[in-house]
Amino acid sequence: MVLEALMGTGLAASAGLNAYIPLLMVGLLARFTDVITLPSGWDWIENPWMLGLIGVLLTIEFFADKIPVVDHINDFIQTVIRPTSGGIVFGASSGSHTAVITDPAQYYESKQWVPVVSGIVISLVVHLMKAGVRAGVNSVTLGFGAPVMSVAEDTVSVFMSLSAILAPFLVIFFLIMIVVLFFWARRRRKRRKAAKLAAARGY
Repeated sequence: MVLEALMGTGLAASAGLNAYIPLLMVGLLARFTDVITLPSGWDWIENPWMLGLIGVLLTIEFFADKIPVVDHINDFIQTVIRPTSGGIVFGASSGSHTAVITDPAQYYESKQWVPVVSGIVISLVVHLMKAGVRAGVNSVTLGFGAPVMSVAEDTVSVFMSLSAILAPFLVIFFLIMIVVLFFWARRRRKRRKAAKLAAARGY
């Protein structure tokens, strides 16, 4: 169950950064390669129409997430979408056959609600952390850091999704990196607020 849990966690965490990247990656790999084979009931993800829809939504978010102010609105909307995506990719991957997982554990197959709920929670937590970091960066850079952060988040989402499928143990590294970045940004934001307060009192 360890590899399945790591794969699902990695994909759900990726969805917390970008709802559509792990969905599209799982769907494309399942449809055009033998890297991952989705279990019965989840194969709708690799349907051509679904892949096209996910691709369109990914394109819209790609641009919306890189525009200051608009990115905050997008994050608000994504508070529902990203956890939903996280639940889907964790649920779909939990019973999948991959190049690494050739015999999926029966536990997830008999309790499908467990990976779905786990994916929702993981994705929501990562999404909230992402939104917090983004708010801190925007306040420090007056919004100019939004495009840079968005590209970085998309890049991490791509590589974490790939790692989750091809090398699940690497997911641990990505999770540690996300947590460290979150607390660094939070600490930096508190220092900036304290400096502003001190300057205001001094004035």
